[in-house]
Amino acid sequence: MTILGMALISVVTSRLVDSKLDIATSEIDRARTAVEQQIDATGSSSTVQVRLNSARAALTQRSVQTGETTAVYEPVLVVADQEGVLTTSPEGYRIPEKLRRFVSEDQVSYQFATIDRADGSTYNALVIGTPTEADIPGLQVYLVLSMESDESTLALVRGLLSAAGVVVVVLLVGIAWLATQQVTAPVRSASRIAQRLAAGHLRERMVVDGEDEMARLALSFNDMAEKLSRQIHQLEEYGNLQRQFTSDVSHELRTPLTTVRMAADMIASDPDSLEPHTRRASELMTRELDRFEELLADLLEISRHDAGMADLAEARIDICACITAAWEQVDHLAEKLDVEVRFHTPDEPVYMTGDPRRIERVLRNLLANAIDHSEGNPVDVDLAATEEAVAIRVSDHGVGLKPGHEDLVFNRFWRADASRKRHSGGTGLGLAIAREDVVLHGGVLDAAGTPGVGSQFRMTLPREPGVTWQESPLALVAPAAPTRPADTASTAGTASEDDAT
Repeated sequence: MTILGMALISVVTSRLVDSKLDIATSEIDRARTAVEQQIDATGSSSTVQVRLNSARAALTQRSVQTGETTAVYEPVLVVADQEGVLTTSPEGYRIPEKLRRFVSEDQVSYQFATIDRADGSTYNALVIGTPTEADIPGLQVYLVLSMESDESTLALVRGLLSAAGVVVVVLLVGIAWLATQQVTAPVRSASRIAQRLAAGHLRERMVVDGEDEMARLALSFNDMAEKLSRQIHQLEEYGNLQRQFTSDVSHELRTPLTTVRMAADMIASDPDSLEPHTRRASELMTRELDRFEELLADLLEISRHDAGMADLAEARIDICACITAAWEQVDHLAEKLDVEVRFHTPDEPVYMTGDPRRIERVLRNLLANAIDHSEGNPVDVDLAATEEAVAIRVSDHGVGLKPGHEDLVFNRFWRADASRKRHSGGTGLGLAIAREDVVLHGGVLDAAGTPGVGSQFRMTLPREPGVTWQESPLALVAPAAPTRPADTASTAGTASEDDAT
């Protein structure tokens, strides 16, 4: 609009100037003829000033008598004597020197100039001049055509173009806004409904209006939402059935398990009376019954988590006491496997709010797994705390974890090596329950490891319920393989060859 306005203003200005020049050119010829006739009629007996005034008066009177209204101009007569003194009519009127020089060279010339009025004001005008062949040598005739009316016309055109430009821009913005609303409103509606669907409001649907592309989009979206809703309902029903089945089976197995336990205890109460093979069978049955009871307890616990029925018995606890209590439950395993467990904990108590039973269960599971997989190497337990969080890291130097197993270890019944012998007799649900317990506290349980070097498990808990923490007090770093000097490595290689031989 700005470029168009400037172009139109330029065209209008050019037309106004051309029109003014045409009028000035036609009028200057008639004015020269009239002045020459009047100068010749006055004779040379009068002074130059009188003759000039007479010629100017005649020119003005002629313009009025003929009723020429197409051109409003002010005639000016100028003559210079041999000494360069100017005589003008009206007296004192100043014509631009540059224009007078061109006219003195027998050229009809014009110039746009600023003219001073008698009252001191100024105005813009077109000044056109021509030489004459009158009795007065060097007589020049000028017509001063005011540009005020043309400037008013140009200002009016500028105002109209500006107003039209503003109106057009406003209309374009309005049209663009309306068109955008027609496109973006359904998209925003789809985004809002998608968010509500993700939040669980499965009955949300888009409004179908018309038969355009947006209406087809709404129909497709509603069809997708209907199918997703149906699938989610099916998955929820399947999950509920699965959780109910697990819970029912766990409960129903307790009665026969109790009976079998009583029979096993009665058989094992007098081992001396049993044959060696019968005594061995009784020991195996008792051990497997213990593992079966642990599995049932874990299944009931995991079903509570799945059903959302698990809750926290929060209390103000010393996390160091939880570590000690968990260690007392697995120290027999460390003694059996001859594994050294090294604790790196602060001397002062570290208090937090949490469920001591669940935290001890997580720590017991992490310690038992670390001892079981340490391959006889030491196990390190680190504790650190900040104002926002508490972190416990259990590191072993055993079989480690393969790439990609850092998350798989928390899956239910997952084992990295099914053929590997387990000393602690786990159920395969320990780490899954541990992660659920940590998440229930608002914390994170993660792992890292290197095959054949070792693994680390880190538990990070908020010190107070609902407190958000930005960074764990302890870093989780996969253990790196130890470096050996070249001579030691070669010696070890020789020994291996000798042993193989």
